[in-house]
Amino acid sequence: MTTSGRIARLVLAAAVFAATPVFGQTNDPSLTPQQLDCLNQTTAAGNANCLQPGGPAPGGSTPGGPSGGSGLPGAVGLPELIVDLFPNPGDFPGVASGGQPATPVPTPNPLRDPAGGAAAAGGGQAGSPPPTPPAADATPPGPAITAAPRAISGNFVPDEVLVTVAGDAADAQALAAAYGLEIRSQRQSTLLGTSLVRFGIPDGRPVGVVLAQLAGDGRTSEREPNHIYELQQAAAAPSFAFQRISLDEAAANGENVNVAVIDTAIDETHPALKGAIAQSFDAMPGVAVTARDHATSVAGLISGTGDFKGMAPGSKIFHARAFEGGKSTMEIILNALDWAAEQDVQIVNMSFVGPKNALLEQASRGARARGMILVAAAGNNGPGAPYGYPAAYKGVIAVTATDAKDAIMKQANRGPYVYISAPGVDLMAPVGGGTDLVTGTSFAAAVVSGAIANLLHAEPKRSVDSIEKALASTATDLGDKGRDTDFGFGLINTRAAEAAKQ
Repeated sequence: MTTSGRIARLVLAAAVFAATPVFGQTNDPSLTPQQLDCLNQTTAAGNANCLQPGGPAPGGSTPGGPSGGSGLPGAVGLPELIVDLFPNPGDFPGVASGGQPATPVPTPNPLRDPAGGAAAAGGGQAGSPPPTPPAADATPPGPAITAAPRAISGNFVPDEVLVTVAGDAADAQALAAAYGLEIRSQRQSTLLGTSLVRFGIPDGRPVGVVLAQLAGDGRTSEREPNHIYELQQAAAAPSFAFQRISLDEAAANGENVNVAVIDTAIDETHPALKGAIAQSFDAMPGVAVTARDHATSVAGLISGTGDFKGMAPGSKIFHARAFEGGKSTMEIILNALDWAAEQDVQIVNMSFVGPKNALLEQASRGARARGMILVAAAGNNGPGAPYGYPAAYKGVIAVTATDAKDAIMKQANRGPYVYISAPGVDLMAPVGGGTDLVTGTSFAAAVVSGAIANLLHAEPKRSVDSIEKALASTATDLGDKGRDTDFGFGLINTRAAEAAKQ
């Protein structure tokens, strides 16, 4: 970076944080003592002479970057904190990751606007030019930042934030006006218990800066990035799952049990799903359907009938389409979860992972409080990967995948959040046009959802806590003795869990 560039960024830092002198003292450890003194003096004196070319610097020095010419860190920049949960983030246009670029990719985003025109949820005009990033020395719109810009892990939509607002549409409009934002969607969330607003950032400000600006506003309660989540299918024999989980194939039954599947579009015409799908909901209308196999496999493993028998034939699938191209956003997933809660389902299968997000955690708690059993894929990102969410949230049954010999799937995530193991490597499952072998914690989660449906069929009044404890106490121990970070409590034993009385 040139000297003039470094100076411009320091001028921006002084302008943005003029109302918050403690920020310069505490929130950027890479600034030199001279630069901190300069920012503090600027705040106290109301000028930025020491940041101008040729201007005096504290202690008689000239402002400059650290030794070695690495340049000064931008006061509103984000650390390079990238969590690589997604193998090919570049194939999902409009996605930022971790330390987002200084100029985020603007709308259109394919999930919101697949044709590059008007936003499906009401944001932007067809053919409108992309937003122009603010000048380097411009003060961001809205009140001064009173909190440090957020460091954001994982992938997210780079020009949107999700905010819960206690008031009505007028309050959301007032927030948009105060902070230079635009409302792209707004709805009352069943599980969050409040209004969820998806704000667009039309001027190119980083998401972390906008979240920091909103943090001090009492009209908001939660402020989060619109994170991206990814389905968990690792790769493309008759099913060995029944034997491995101690479920009698001839007696398997999920009648009178409703299971929500939040996933891709589904092939409702597949023979294995004949009569199995009770209702469908499209959480991303206007986005063209390109694939149906993942949801078809997941739903078939749970409720399959006819020539292909799932773990819980007779159970009813409440299908929510929330993924396209293998990916979705937090706002879309929350919409699907709310719909599932309103259908009064007993089990929710979530065969996807993504970053930690406070709104998803809150929705998961709300679902659990309603008596919904949440089953999620632990993730296919390898032993060294970060925790996969929502699986890692308390009250969610995190499922990892094993093969026909009860060995762990090599690509599976590891961690203390892993709760139970189930077959998920080279399982036969329905796909478009027939059946095929599938692998991934997505499909292990489906096996567990089907097993739990059998438990609820046998004892409809059984509580979430009772089922969760029974799965843990009766699992076949694998790996290290007791619960471990690879297998959790071990391989699910359906027969023993059904007999266990907690």
